[in-house]
Amino acid sequence: MEQHSETSDREEEREGGGDSSLDPPNSEGETPISDGVAFNNQSEIFRAIEVVERDSLAIAQSFTSLFASLRMALSESTATSLHHMQCFTDATGRLQESVLDAANKGNRYINSCLRLNEEMKSVDGLASQLYPIALLFAANLFYPLLRTFD
Repeated sequence: MEQHSETSDREEEREGGGDSSLDPPNSEGETPISDGVAFNNQSEIFRAIEVVERDSLAIAQSFTSLFASLRMALSESTATSLHHMQCFTDATGRLQESVLDAANKGNRYINSCLRLNEEMKSVDGLASQLYPIALLFAANLFYPLLRTFD
């Protein structure tokens, strides 16, 4: 109990007697190594060392927690990136298959059109050959009908 009362006395002196403008601002919870009072005995030195050790341990734990959080975030980011890359790879593969299929169908369509065009050219020649014959046939077929109306 005596250690606690001495520490609280020193804190009260520091808070109330902060007349010096050179005193650095202390955030709550920090215990300074020296608050302007000289170390009078060995127990104060040991208490100061304990405070430094406690603060060092707290800082080390904070850094450990920080690095663990960073490692976790990086791991999640990497896993997410890998998942996205796999999705993009799958989508690209499917798109490539669809494009190849469409290109094959387009080539077949063009080839069919070219074949049809060639066949139509031969049909045009045949039609031009058959046209006079068709006219004669039609004339012979309809000529007797036309004479019945006279």
